[in-house]
Amino acid sequence: MESDILLTMAFDRYVAICVPLRHSAILTMKVLISIIMVVTIPASVIIIMCPLLIKLCLKHFHATAISHSYCEHVAVVKLAAENVRADKAYGLFVAFSVLGFDVIFIFLSYAFIFQAVFKLPKKEAQFKAFNTCTTHIFVFLHFYIPTFLISFIHRYGFSVALYVHILLSNFYLLAPPLLNPIVYGVKTKQIREGAIKMFTHKD
Repeated sequence: MESDILLTMAFDRYVAICVPLRHSAILTMKVLISIIMVVTIPASVIIIMCPLLIKLCLKHFHATAISHSYCEHVAVVKLAAENVRADKAYGLFVAFSVLGFDVIFIFLSYAFIFQAVFKLPKKEAQFKAFNTCTTHIFVFLHFYIPTFLISFIHRYGFSVALYVHILLSNFYLLAPPLLNPIVYGVKTKQIREGAIKMFTHKD
């Protein structure tokens, strides 16, 4: 769902920069409701499939306690004492078809955005247009880099120490909600000015 929201944000930036006069005509209430449905329904199905696969396909386990601070699907699958091919295949399908699909379209959106920005006649206009995208780019990077890194290490990093797995998983879980308010706060003038006053105020 987070990945789809980032894709939606990239589409919004594309419309706002490449066809600004048609922004309200393209992103109508009907379109926004459709986007919400497209984001919510597949994400819900994907999540529901994880416990179903464990329940239906895995019956025997080496242990009943996972070595993670939260119940991660891959961590549960690793405890299985039987063939986990279906779970692994499903994990790869989600990683490459859903996240990969979103990443490709986000990159395409930004390719069109940068093309439109560099065609602007004034440097000031280019900077202003690019500045509207910096927040989204940062959020995109600090979501996708840990996601792909963790996915890769879980599947192929057999020699990586367990505490590294746990630290990366916790970072992936906690970093976005911790960093997002800071990222958006810094970009919002009123919040930025309020924070400066709060920290520089002297009695």
